[in-house]
Amino acid sequence: MNPYTNTALVTGGAGFIGSHLCERLIGRGTNVVCVDNYYTGTRANIASLIGHPGFEVMRHDVTFPLYVQVSQVFNLACPASPIHYQRDPVQTTKVSVHGAINMLGLAKRLNVPILQASTSEVYGDPLVHPQVEDYWGHVNPIGMRSCYDEGKRCAETLFFDYWRQHALQIKVIRIFNTYGPRMHPNDGRVVSNFIVQALRGEPITIYGDGSQTRSFCYVDDLVDGMLAMMDSGPGFTGPVNVGNPGEFSMLELAELVLRKTGSSSTIEFLPLPSDDPRQRRPDISLAKAELGWEPKVALEDGIERTIHYFRALVQ
Repeated sequence: MNPYTNTALVTGGAGFIGSHLCERLIGRGTNVVCVDNYYTGTRANIASLIGHPGFEVMRHDVTFPLYVQVSQVFNLACPASPIHYQRDPVQTTKVSVHGAINMLGLAKRLNVPILQASTSEVYGDPLVHPQVEDYWGHVNPIGMRSCYDEGKRCAETLFFDYWRQHALQIKVIRIFNTYGPRMHPNDGRVVSNFIVQALRGEPITIYGDGSQTRSFCYVDDLVDGMLAMMDSGPGFTGPVNVGNPGEFSMLELAELVLRKTGSSSTIEFLPLPSDDPRQRRPDISLAKAELGWEPKVALEDGIERTIHYFRALVQ
């Protein structure tokens, strides 16, 4: 029997989302090769899996080729928060583009399916609301966020060219704002920012007037969507939106966090960063129809679980 017939490669496997995916794969009996260079991921995120007979960890940078034997590939490797991806924008683009080329080459050699963790950032500051998959986006190609936005757009291009040119079995999901335990406390994302500030009694900083909106998907729901996508038939490539269509303003989120933490923090308004999208909400009709997927965790419940995680870190 081939020992690699039930083995998944997860790049970025020690990251926030990757570690939850690794856990779920191990839980369903899949062996996992977890690859990470620990730029934003941490060994603490996968500590509970280390020593499991079906779990293997490799420190590796996906901008360099990788030679392993697996039966499926989940390509999640890329810093995903503005603070992290703007720290080294050239490397961010390399991870998205060279990393995609290397992982696609691996999947092609092995003739196995590969899933790309793309992003709602491919839509930029959208002129269509909510965002549907056939919308091409409104993206600044030379702005501060372009290393991530355009890197992920180029990765999607590569995936579909490998599909057309080499008949590679690809799966592309566009991830909308995701939150939950194991978020990096200093990643600059709005949920972690607000919770950490509230727990420390610091002012909650809102950029702009707080009217800009986001949709927040709990990490367990997202992993459900990723697995449903990989398990879908070979005829469905995506791209498909995976996110929570509930839409909340930054001010509403701040007030929810204050209520759930019992914090006495004040709210402080700061200037809006460049190219920050004014609104973001997925149309998930395609995910419902093709994957039978929709999120189950309400924002209030997910925020409570995330606060519980951060309390242990902050206090």
